[in-house]
Amino acid sequence: MLLTLVIVYLLVTIAIGLMAAKRVQNSADFAIAGRHLPMAMIVTTTFATWFGSETVLGIPAKFVNGGLNGVVEDPFGAGFCLIFVGLFFAGKLYRMTLLTISDYFRERYGRVVEVACSLIIMVSYLGWVSAQVTALGLVFNLLSDGVVSMELGMVIGVVSILAYTLFGGMWSVAITDFIQMIILVLGLSVLAVFAADQAGGADKVVALAISQDMFKFWPEPNMKDILFSLPRPSPSCWVRFLSKTCFSASCRPTASRPPRMAL
Repeated sequence: MLLTLVIVYLLVTIAIGLMAAKRVQNSADFAIAGRHLPMAMIVTTTFATWFGSETVLGIPAKFVNGGLNGVVEDPFGAGFCLIFVGLFFAGKLYRMTLLTISDYFRERYGRVVEVACSLIIMVSYLGWVSAQVTALGLVFNLLSDGVVSMELGMVIGVVSILAYTLFGGMWSVAITDFIQMIILVLGLSVLAVFAADQAGGADKVVALAISQDMFKFWPEPNMKDILFSLPRPSPSCWVRFLSKTCFSASCRPTASRPPRMAL
């Protein structure tokens, strides 16, 4: 039953994405939605950029193993990165009417630097994209009780996403992100209530975390631990925001405010 619902959800998402593709008339519409996305969509798309499988599956596991000190890089490092980009870079880059962040490097430093930076960005994305695809395969594998292998689940997930992304570009991504993030927030809120009830109350969960010193955030007072505990946001953090949301905004305030709101 649950697997059927997931399949129906995927089919509906593909249909919505393909319908959104009707808005695409040129390369600007495909890459940055013609710079017409409203504040609400920019916020949900920014939120969706960070709220992937590493947030739902990876960060909780790291928190259980290492407490708050184990999740400094993400979400804290990535969160500060978002704020800094919104405060200092988004507005200025938005005025340059760029299609991608690589366009900035071409205009400022030339074609060679543009290509080099594009290759670096592609490499930095490999780990992030791999995590999303692996999570898709894991979901299908678990929901089907092993009938669908992880490899086949990964293929199904990738094909589903490509089905509307290749046709609708940023319009399809933004509209499906908007719907999916609403469902995700509502679903996790309901799940939190049920999980707390099964644990005997949220207070017991918090008390257990405190007893195991899991809310310890600051590192030990030595240079090695301090350096390795500093927020270390990847270059892909701000690249994802700029290329996926900032350049698609309808106006400058819409480009610079969502990073703080999405957090």
